[in-house]
Amino acid sequence: MTAHKTYWLEHAWLGTHTEPGVALEVTADGRIAALRTGADAPPPGAEVLRGLTLPGLANAHSHAFHRALRSMVQVGSGTFWTWRDLMYKAAQNLTPERYFALARAVYAEMALAGITNVGEFHYVHHAPGGSPYADPNAMGEALIEAAAAAGIRITLLDTAYLSSGFGEAPSPHQQRFSDGTADAWAERVSGLKPREHALIGAAIHSVRAVPADQLATVARWAEERRAPLHVHLSEQTAENDACQAAHGRTPTQLLADHGVLGPRTTGVHNTHLTDVDIALLGGTSTGTCMCPTTERDLADGIGPAVRLQHAGSPLSLGSDSHAVIDLLEEARAMELNERLSSRTRGHWTANALLAAATADGHAALGRPDAGRLEPGALADFTTIALDSVRTAGALPRLGAETAVFAASAADVRHTVVGGRHVVRDGAHTLVPDVPSALAESIAAVRG
Repeated sequence: MTAHKTYWLEHAWLGTHTEPGVALEVTADGRIAALRTGADAPPPGAEVLRGLTLPGLANAHSHAFHRALRSMVQVGSGTFWTWRDLMYKAAQNLTPERYFALARAVYAEMALAGITNVGEFHYVHHAPGGSPYADPNAMGEALIEAAAAAGIRITLLDTAYLSSGFGEAPSPHQQRFSDGTADAWAERVSGLKPREHALIGAAIHSVRAVPADQLATVARWAEERRAPLHVHLSEQTAENDACQAAHGRTPTQLLADHGVLGPRTTGVHNTHLTDVDIALLGGTSTGTCMCPTTERDLADGIGPAVRLQHAGSPLSLGSDSHAVIDLLEEARAMELNERLSSRTRGHWTANALLAAATADGHAALGRPDAGRLEPGALADFTTIALDSVRTAGALPRLGAETAVFAASAADVRHTVVGGRHVVRDGAHTLVPDVPSALAESIAAVRG
């Protein structure tokens, strides 16, 4: 492979430390060919990235259409369940065309925040009332094309959502989510094909939404394809109570009984777990995707992330409902939430928190070749300013600490995917006016 471009990184986070003066060569097929430290000045012809360059961030859990709910669901009080009613109303207004426009704008917002790969937990499959579109995967294809139009990678986690709760028929709002059976879900999702920027994975919405005798069908589909499998897990105590009543065991135990857990599986939230649950997840190397902003916003609780990681569960991060889109904030929040809960500091190093936002997140989405600045990896990276009002004055050698505990998405200056600029100097190169794109697409969904 021959390099077609060289970037000079003023400072680069290399996983364990921050290195000044790094020359990074990119191949014609969008991978890192070579990385040379000690480059005190830019090589001739190199593209200069001033600030701190990190591997591209991985948003391991997204519901793109939830972006239309930002601020609306902050009025008054309520619970997860009242929030869900507002979410259903937004879902009912989606069409493939509206979803493409909204997701393109949302994914462009992610690129502006340094995110190069998104795990889209996708369950709005059919027309209102449950009738399939002429193309039964029209909604999923809209999301895949939206990611391409916004210049980022996507793992479409096509979601089985069959029941309103432990075998009950879907509610009228949920009919467009359901394929009827897991076999019908598998037949439909098999029509989706991966492409250069898009992988196809699977998801079980929750143990509420997929009957126990059909969990193995979804797990088998993912296993046969070596595909990622994600599941909302123990997000609410009400889910745990209902599962105990229906099956006499916790959701984690139910998933274990039906072969769902394993190293390609990620539990999203994993908030209300027993000691046995934690041992099961860690012992099977099942991942944990924490979404601290959403978990705080919905008053879900603080999950046992430290204990899960110590047990063997790799951690990743997601923006979930998109109350904010800022993976640096999610990394910071995971540590700060734990400090509030335990009244002690320093549960993770800044390097470990960045690993959750980068390499471990990409691995959870089926891309173990991303999230690292090293030869052979995908040339996906992002640069944050070290001269903003948030980051000015920080010691460059403390780059990881600055990124996690001081910077925000507003500090992202460049985002490169496959060696090509998607965000340059804070402006998106493919979506000229992201705020207008968001405003217009959200207005169309709100009706």
